[in-house]
Amino acid sequence: MAYCEQVTADVQTVDAVLSRMRALDTTLPARDGVAVFNRVYLAVTEAVDRHIDSGRLGDARAAIALDVRFAERYLAAVDALEEGRRPPACWRPLFQFRRHPGVRPLQFALAGINAHIGHDLALAVVATCRTLGCEPVELEDEFDRVGDLLVSLEERVRDELMPGPDVLQVADPLTHLLGAWSLERARDATWTAARALWALRRLPDVAGEFTERLDSAVGFAGRMLLTPLPD
Repeated sequence: MAYCEQVTADVQTVDAVLSRMRALDTTLPARDGVAVFNRVYLAVTEAVDRHIDSGRLGDARAAIALDVRFAERYLAAVDALEEGRRPPACWRPLFQFRRHPGVRPLQFALAGINAHIGHDLALAVVATCRTLGCEPVELEDEFDRVGDLLVSLEERVRDELMPGPDVLQVADPLTHLLGAWSLERARDATWTAARALWALRRLPDVAGEFTERLDSAVGFAGRMLLTPLPD
């Protein structure tokens, strides 16, 4: 693949976003829905950081830029909520239901993953291309490697947070609810959305409408994932 230009000075370091997530982890109640997602995302970002340090993510500059731009969107949504501003539609279900007693931890984790992958990642790819002065195709390897990490971690999250013994899971409504959502399908759709947004960059009105519709659609899926369930 062609290498992107050097990262500009306004891109934060991975350490900076990790520090923000660790700070959130220490301040939020453990059962809070945002805290559940934050722990998952912190583990993902730490894993990506280790892969960058070991050279397993190809172009380290591109991987760092994409990872940071991606994390910034989640942190900006949290900041918007804390400052009394309206967060993106994709994040609102998680923020609204974060303390609902009928929503299980796995639902919180996957609703956050849905918001972040389905909406934020597409915008992060476009922002990274602007920062590095490259085309989306030049980030495809980094996108795929990060996506593979997310898929493996999602599988671990399902195993760790799915309640009850395996023999009972078939009858659990949570199994049926979450079976309708797939991170791999969401990741594929996100790559298509990122390429479409990049192609629309000279048509800001159309790009804005596309982004708004994407945000709403991902928020709707998140609301379904957070359907309160009986114990």
